[in-house]
Amino acid sequence: MTARRPLGVGLSLILAAAWLAPGRAQDPRTSLDAYVASHQRAIVSELVELLSVPNVTADTENIRRNAMLLREMLRRRSFSSEILETDGNPLVWGELKVPGARRTLLIWAHYNGQPADPKGWKQANPFVAVLRAGRLEDGAKEIPGFRNLAKFDPDARLYARSAADDKGPIVGLLAAIDALKATGLALSSNLRVVLDGEAGSPSLAAAIPRYRDRLAADVMILLEGPVHQSGRPTIAFGARGFLDMDLTVYGPKVGVNSGNFGNWVPNPALGLAHLLASMKDETGQVLVKGFYDGIDPLPPQEQALLDAVPDDPASLRRLFFIAAPERSDLSLQQALQLPALNIRGLSSAVVGPDARTIIPDRAIAFVDIRLVKETPSRAITEKLLAHIRAQGFHVVESEPDDETRIRYPRIVKVIFRGGAEGFRTSPLAPESQLVTEAVARMLGERPILIRTMGQRINIAQFIEVMGIPAITLPTVNFDNNQTAENENLRLGHLFTGIITIAAVLTM
Repeated sequence: MTARRPLGVGLSLILAAAWLAPGRAQDPRTSLDAYVASHQRAIVSELVELLSVPNVTADTENIRRNAMLLREMLRRRSFSSEILETDGNPLVWGELKVPGARRTLLIWAHYNGQPADPKGWKQANPFVAVLRAGRLEDGAKEIPGFRNLAKFDPDARLYARSAADDKGPIVGLLAAIDALKATGLALSSNLRVVLDGEAGSPSLAAAIPRYRDRLAADVMILLEGPVHQSGRPTIAFGARGFLDMDLTVYGPKVGVNSGNFGNWVPNPALGLAHLLASMKDETGQVLVKGFYDGIDPLPPQEQALLDAVPDDPASLRRLFFIAAPERSDLSLQQALQLPALNIRGLSSAVVGPDARTIIPDRAIAFVDIRLVKETPSRAITEKLLAHIRAQGFHVVESEPDDETRIRYPRIVKVIFRGGAEGFRTSPLAPESQLVTEAVARMLGERPILIRTMGQRINIAQFIEVMGIPAITLPTVNFDNNQTAENENLRLGHLFTGIITIAAVLTM
């Protein structure tokens, strides 16, 4: 890749102003906006067609249908495209060579989605897209016959599984390529596209020995995640990793009556509560020894980047109906630079009308740890186990037998369900500055720069092995209900996202 001098924010804005200055016959933004405006029906129709193919990761038959459709969508854009087999779901690979290209971009997105239980959706089928005039939560009504519309209100929202995560961005990429070709604007980079069927699963990294030559690039662009809540264009330079852990604390082998044995038979729910409370104090600080090791103060330039993000804590508290954040000493952006410990689920005996007066036989907690680049999963795993043992628990990895139950007063089964490392490319790196400058120039405003986004992207191993600087280009709306029921994509974000992607393709 040709060496470039990093562009400061001031110069980026000067370049953006010069690009948009009076006297140009027609700037690229105007041409691209005109193309998108006149092709909204085709863009939305292609997305609706893609959304109609169920894409739950475990549904291998439909996953392959998605892969075959995506391969054909790439081929229609003159890509050389193949389905690359892996130990898991297939990758869809495509390559578009550009004469005189300055670099090669590898563009990653995933085409699989989370399970979708129709009972939680306000439509008959999560894979049959519905268009609403706005947010469902605000009472927006469904728009019938929307596929016959030529123009769409930017506030209208398409509701379907994977509309935002990640099929919308995939169609946005393809529409950007169409728009550039139609307006005569040349791509500046060779493009390699890899569409992942398991959202960055280990299958992608494991496929490197077989497909390294097809995946090599100078810069990796990840089409993932929402833009900032302000709606402004956003670039992210890293993402948290994760480590999932299940804890099961044991009591009597079968539940016993609390009247007959209360104060004598130990209650596992209370034991689990004490264990969890030992991990985190009431101010939100994680108490596991060494949990924050490796986290150093940020250099001034990166701290300034965090401070420049225009988060609105008051509106976020209203959105989530909370009175205060967990950690009053941290801004949202500061919190995202740290590893986090979250209890994502609790279970013990029965609640509600069927609850019984028993001391339960066990209590279970599902815990997820959010990692950052400085806190590798293996080290955190060892520290968590050391902490649990320090609380007096005997740790097992399977259901304890009778001898173990009789021998140890405190028993916890610890199961690590999987994890992925965090990653980050320096926001000050030449590649980061290049992408920032391109987006600023095209959109005429400085994008919001996120040092580490909270959303996990299980792709750090691939990035490390390939040695490619990776930058995330979010394009979808902040409130898209990603992975939850009633996932949606605001069409104004889809159309603007096309322009944002085009900026990177022509940088």
